[in-house]
Amino acid sequence: MRERHGLRRSGWLRAAVLGANDGIVSTASLVLGVAAAGAGRGAVLTAGLAGLVAGAMSMAAGEYVSVSSQKDAERADLARERAELEEDPEAEHRELAAIYVGRGLDPKLASEVARQLAAKDALAAHARDELGISDVLRARPVQAALASAASFAAGAALPLVAALLAPGALSMPAVATLSLVFLAILGAVAAGVARASLLKGCLRVTFWGAIAMAITAAVGSLFGVAA
Repeated sequence: MRERHGLRRSGWLRAAVLGANDGIVSTASLVLGVAAAGAGRGAVLTAGLAGLVAGAMSMAAGEYVSVSSQKDAERADLARERAELEEDPEAEHRELAAIYVGRGLDPKLASEVARQLAAKDALAAHARDELGISDVLRARPVQAALASAASFAAGAALPLVAALLAPGALSMPAVATLSLVFLAILGAVAAGVARASLLKGCLRVTFWGAIAMAITAAVGSLFGVAA
């Protein structure tokens, strides 16, 4: 039975967790800040909805550009490696064998391993072992952009729903409390998928989320009083 490792999910998981976390924190903070400034319920919800749409589009665009740059760098490295393999295959063989020697193989075995791997797919062997590029970790801009936008929108919808459904006087306390609960669940899910500590996963997202909401609410209150 083939083992399943969390690293295989690292690409989409990173984008999804980052998007959902940003969606919850930024939208909850925006809603709390606008409410603390004295805005009415309609204005608060409108600001939150605008933040959801703008944030989702911004996350998608930013993730696409960032991962596309990574993909361009990978392509350039692979093109250079392909050219080096064509120009001097023997030097590339020695380079690959030296990598395996550095990992603990004796020189003769390392040379044979390098030869056999190169016979099957020399570029793939060099990409994986020299450049650190593999199909598992390959940059995928569209996938990352879609995951970021969708997860941001899903995360941002949670505090908006809380603000919409909670009674007027309890609306903002409900947004703050439920947002922290959502963040804790998100941290636990992400840690579980990655097989990391659930407690650490919960604490690190709720801690920074609470700080962000508190500061934004304080700023909103300050400007509301000043107005």
